[in-house]
Amino acid sequence: MTKTWVVVADTSRARIFAADKPSSDLVEIQTLAHPEARLHEGDLVSDRSGSGVGYSGTTHGFGKEHEAKDEESIRFAADLCHELEQARNQHAFDKLYIIAAPAFLGLLRKQQSDCMRALVSQEISKNLTTLDPGAIRSHLPAYL
Repeated sequence: MTKTWVVVADTSRARIFAADKPSSDLVEIQTLAHPEARLHEGDLVSDRSGSGVGYSGTTHGFGKEHEAKDEESIRFAADLCHELEQARNQHAFDKLYIIAAPAFLGLLRKQQSDCMRALVSQEISKNLTTLDPGAIRSHLPAYL
């Protein structure tokens, strides 16, 4: 029997579900939280980027906006893929569906190994992390 997992994620939370049979309901088996992604940019960095006054009298900032938040998103994508890779190595699932917020889905793709990518049956580019399992299931094929 094929073991199917469904991952529903955004930059601050990932929920992992399992389905016993291709047509069965989803059962949540794990939740990963990354509260740093919910912090404001200023709370993530200890020093603000500098600013200066140009020759024309206009002010400008130094540094990239949202850099720390982006780093936190990348870190969480790597952590999630690491968890999934460990589960894959333990043969916890044979098939994987990934539903993620569009930008986060791109980060997950970059972090997946080739072996993991081979097990991904479908990717859905939507943020469904707050939905109940029945509503999430309705976005998936009738037979997983």
